Amino acid sequence: MPSVLRRLLARLAPSTKRSGRRRGFRGRADPAAIDDARWQRMLASMRWLDHLDASTLERLRELSAGFLARKTISGAAGFEPTDDVRLAIAVQACLPILRLGLRAYHDFVEIVVYPARFLVHRKEMDEAGVVHESLDELAGEAMERGPVVLSWSDADPSAGNRDAGHRGWNVVIHEFAHKIDLLDGEADGVPPLPARERGGWAAEIQGAWQGFCTMVDRLEAAIPRHVDPESPQGEAWYARLPLDPYAATDPGEFFAVAVESFFVDPEPLAEVFPGLYARFRDYFGLDPLAVTGQQPPPQPAGRPSSPDDAPSQAAAEMEPPPSRS
Repeated sequence: MPSVLRRLLARLAPSTKRSGRRRGFRGRADPAAIDDARWQRMLASMRWLDHLDASTLERLRELSAGFLARKTISGAAGFEPTDDVRLAIAVQACLPILRLGLRAYHDFVEIVVYPARFLVHRKEMDEAGVVHESLDELAGEAMERGPVVLSWSDADPSAGNRDAGHRGWNVVIHEFAHKIDLLDGEADGVPPLPARERGGWAAEIQGAWQGFCTMVDRLEAAIPRHVDPESPQGEAWYARLPLDPYAATDPGEFFAVAVESFFVDPEPLAEVFPGLYARFRDYFGLDPLAVTGQQPPPQPAGRPSSPDDAPSQAAAEMEPPPSRS
């Protein structure tokens, strides 16, 4: 595990805790339930939605209205979610389900929002049977068949990206990507798919994840010994990666980090992992690069991303970052 991950415990794997109620989704929500002034104000705070055309924005507005009608968004630790807070969470949560629809979120009802990062006590047993306890600071958590928990200071789209200089940070999309991944029972980076497509998707995710791990390993080997990986100078090195380094944790986390990058900062993902970008484009029914005329490099059909593709080339060209004043 990359050393920088000690600093990134705020990004945690989804919990396997089973809780919450099930509710189906029927009918269509009225987009007018979100008034125009609030909607425009919300869009202005999410500049990464600028590429969406009018019909896609209307679809997003409809889904957001349905989400708000069917989900409970409650506060914790004294935080009281306002209507704008609820709408901001709904819009970000519904972006990954533009094609999938609200049925993708049928297995839970509640979203719990803390004012800032929250602490969770963990107990884990290793292979030797030794129990390890930790107190983790989290920005978000997705529970299997249970609620999603968020830190508003991290979920607030008007607050900007806080994490390690990576523009693709979006904790709401990240946690709801986990919810989609968990629909078939395991956070393994392979969401629900027809049986004939699962093998190709799994190979793509595994190849991209292994390639990214290679990038991280080579980057860390290139960092001079006098540079603390957790210092601002160390962060400048990790910012050269195409994704948040937390993606190296496992294929499930790689999927969630890659999904948030796909929606918020798609260029690095498309450049380094064009095969994965193409699969996301088809699965989520959206091409974030289409509006700018940019397209990912061609990827041979049936060939998953490989550890020997762009990641190793980019890592080999690492140079010391400029000093900061």
